[in-house]
Amino acid sequence: MKPTITIEYCPKCGWMLRSVYFASELLTTFTEELGGVLLKPSETAGRFTIAINETIIVDRKTDGGFPEITALKRLVRDRIAPDKQLGHTDKAQ
Repeated sequence: MKPTITIEYCPKCGWMLRSVYFASELLTTFTEELGGVLLKPSETAGRFTIAINETIIVDRKTDGGFPEITALKRLVRDRIAPDKQLGHTDKAQ
């Protein structure tokens, strides 16, 4: 079964558009590897997390901010498709 990514965001903070952007980038990059991306409005103010299945890989508060899209793609790739080449994203390291 393909993994699902859940992006939980604070709607009061205006982070829905950022969530949509991250979701579209992940779905475009990992078309064959993902079962889907779920956007979940949080009931907790200020929350922004990204999880693969139930494992949180990004937490805005713990990490000190939002990830760059290239870093997020590498995080996801390393967990769901370690052999996948990310093209120019890999060169940005």
